[in-house]
Amino acid sequence: QVQLVESGGGLVQPGGSLRLSCAASGFTFSMYTMNWYRQAPGKERELVATITSAGGSTNIADSVKGRFTISRDNVLNMVYLQMNSLKPEDTAMYYCNVFRGGRLWFGQGTQVTVSP
Repeated sequence: QVQLVESGGGLVQPGGSLRLSCAASGFTFSMYTMNWYRQAPGKERELVATITSAGGSTNIADSVKGRFTISRDNVLNMVYLQMNSLKPEDTAMYYCNVFRGGRLWFGQGTQVTVSP
């Protein structure tokens, strides 16, 4: 059974940084592209960042490009989202995601709140 457990969220002031982590289990992590999504109240879920299985290629949403970085560790089965220069509009629940077995899997999410 796929399990994704996010951590690292919290309350941060504008301009601050956070590093989100996602611990993955229940599948061969190194074979799968991993994603980070976010969803703010009243808004649609947004794909924020993607990293390919070996980590050789990443894609970052325009809304966070230049501020967010995705990375992974295929030994520890972890995927990370480094978030710098945070803005109030980055406030959302952040979810780790994998598409496996014909379905999307998400963790429980970690809340990021950017506020003075």
